[in-house]
Amino acid sequence: MGYVAVKGGTLAIEESIKRLKLERVKQGRTIEVEKIQGGMRGLIDQVMSESSLYDETLAALAIKQAEGNPEEAVFLLRAFRSTVPRKHYGRVIESNDMQIERRISASFKDIPGGQILGSTTDYTHRLLDIYLKEETDQSVQAWVKDYLKESLEIGEQASKLTLPKVLDYLRKEGLISTCENNDQEPDDVTRQSLAFPSTRSQRLQILTRGQTGAVTSFAYAVIRGYGDLHPTVGELRVGKLPVTINHPLSDGQDENDAYYIGEVKVTEVEMLMPVLVEKEYGKKEMEFEIGYGLCFGQNETKAIAMGILDYCLEHPNKEFPSHNEEFVLYHIDSVESSGFISHLKMPHYVTFQSKLDSVRKTKKDKRQEVKS
Repeated sequence: MGYVAVKGGTLAIEESIKRLKLERVKQGRTIEVEKIQGGMRGLIDQVMSESSLYDETLAALAIKQAEGNPEEAVFLLRAFRSTVPRKHYGRVIESNDMQIERRISASFKDIPGGQILGSTTDYTHRLLDIYLKEETDQSVQAWVKDYLKESLEIGEQASKLTLPKVLDYLRKEGLISTCENNDQEPDDVTRQSLAFPSTRSQRLQILTRGQTGAVTSFAYAVIRGYGDLHPTVGELRVGKLPVTINHPLSDGQDENDAYYIGEVKVTEVEMLMPVLVEKEYGKKEMEFEIGYGLCFGQNETKAIAMGILDYCLEHPNKEFPSHNEEFVLYHIDSVESSGFISHLKMPHYVTFQSKLDSVRKTKKDKRQEVKS
């Protein structure tokens, strides 16, 4: 790829950056980072997931700087993440320890602990709320106060709730295989480039970092026929997981010596995939297999889509592109894809002039042939 310098380029770039700031502040108003953090939960969760950096304040700052553009905000956070030293490795987190805020199953009506709807837009009418234009800090604070008072009166439990996995009951019946502990250290795609064939830990990392819309679109294509399954949500849960690190002077084996450093909010999904398994004498039986999805924040659609693609990539089928790991994993990353598309705006004078000269020469040769 050949690039050439533009005369006066430095000055032009500086003025372009000033113009960019002007577009953000020209109305004479700015939005505080705290307001973004308080009122744009969904966007913050999406940006944190795609950048693989759990920090709500930094995500809000990136969104402000990017003027609400998710791809640019993710780019900013990933760039910042690459400069941060890695001082500790967290201990393995068991998702059974999740402090549940929301928990549903589309496969079973009655589950131990019950369906917990939590906060979701699933049951709203999707009508534009024009009254939000009049919302103020004072009105919001008054509403929160009344809500908390009402919650206490009706006895709503604010304690930390942990519940068993729904699919554990299917495992006890032998309908799905048990999950065995894997002591092998997972691969880290942020430190070692992705190579094919990939490991499952690499695929799960790429999927959880994938652009939400792209991951959803690929999973939708699977269900529409560009794949070979129709899954069901076995269990979807949203909640907080505790993060602990080993004592710096210990051998890392004793859990009692670990330090609790905080918690992360995540969405976890286990998808049920009905499959026909060939048994003895060619007899086929229906069984269930699992597709797994987990991402930062509350991003249920992405987690479900991730579970679908996890199963597809774990069971390759050459008939469908959605089962091709290279096709899927290389095309769902927002920084990679938007970066490559955006680079087409950069100077390509040398390569284009070369192509233009070839076209002109071809045209000239054809005209000479016609004349002769």
